[in-house]
Amino acid sequence: MRTLDPMHPDYIDPRSGATFPLDQPRWCGPNHAPLLLTPLPGLAREQIDSTTRSLWRYRAAFPFQIDDPITMGEGVTPLIPRTVAGVRVLLKCEWFNPTSSFKDRGASVMLSLLRAQGIEHVLEDSSGNGGAAVSAYAAAGGMAATIMAPASTSPAKTVQMRAHGATVELIPGTRQDTADAAVARSSSVFYASHNWHPFFLHGTKTLAYELWEDLGFRAPDNVITPCGAGSNVLGCEIGFSELLRAGQIDSMPRIFAAQPANCAPIAAAFMAGSDEAVPTTISPTMAEGTAIAQPVRMREVLGALRETRGGAVTLTEQEIADATLDLARTGIYVEPTSAQAAAAFEKLLESGAITPEQTTVLVMTGTGLKATPRIAGLLGIAL
Repeated sequence: MRTLDPMHPDYIDPRSGATFPLDQPRWCGPNHAPLLLTPLPGLAREQIDSTTRSLWRYRAAFPFQIDDPITMGEGVTPLIPRTVAGVRVLLKCEWFNPTSSFKDRGASVMLSLLRAQGIEHVLEDSSGNGGAAVSAYAAAGGMAATIMAPASTSPAKTVQMRAHGATVELIPGTRQDTADAAVARSSSVFYASHNWHPFFLHGTKTLAYELWEDLGFRAPDNVITPCGAGSNVLGCEIGFSELLRAGQIDSMPRIFAAQPANCAPIAAAFMAGSDEAVPTTISPTMAEGTAIAQPVRMREVLGALRETRGGAVTLTEQEIADATLDLARTGIYVEPTSAQAAAAFEKLLESGAITPEQTTVLVMTGTGLKATPRIAGLLGIAL
């Protein structure tokens, strides 16, 4: 184990403290331990590359520098005011990313850094948006991609993957069955999983940097995000921690995770006060982007929620459906997965955990166009 140096980061197994050099591509530690990166120093306002209109404006905050990132203008998404449950909030509209979800942040950084490490063919498993993002950025970067997706995935997402040239394999069974199949394949193709690879989190951390810049170089009081494996929870925790370490903000925002009651392993563990999974019933949900039954970084996600004094909220299918249509009737057309942030905000207001005068950001993770059959069903429309 080496002394941690923020100017020369390593992979780190946060559970054992073991570190591994970045010059060797890897997606996990020994015994399939999930990895993070050792703490980075963050950046100051003057280090933002203001000539670049993409998340690569924050390249000084990445673990190593490259000259030719794979970029399509991802990031710099709108932050707009809306009224939800009678209270003014700010919506971070992540569907403005090139493949219409926040996953483009992680895909751009992860694949750019992996390509620089010599990786040419990547394997990903996804319920949709992650696979679409990896497919697109692999195509843009001249890399091959194989995507495993549950057979139940929305066709709008799998068609997008195929259009980008990815090899798509539909796996029968649950979302977890798909993840297990990908891990089994990882010995033959490099596993660039948005749920496993730490570089992906250093793409999603740019959400924190953007919110800081959007708000006049200050942090919001609260961030509410849909949560499956927790890449936005961890990305925000990493990004705001770097800003705090760099002296750019005075305190961390509270981070809240929104999960469907039908698949809420992180919320169940949080509410039980546990650092590990607790028994919980898993069943299908319209919020397919958060249908992760066994999050690989559960301990780290729970730690981020607790350390930021945030929390977790579970939502019924009816609450998710209502929030989806309520947002649409204010002009915000997002998939049910995204609408969970608005439904969670209403419940947090009712409980007093969040108050109206605070600055609260709701992360709108993906467009409703990718969930047309589900939303048509909510409207009683036959396609």
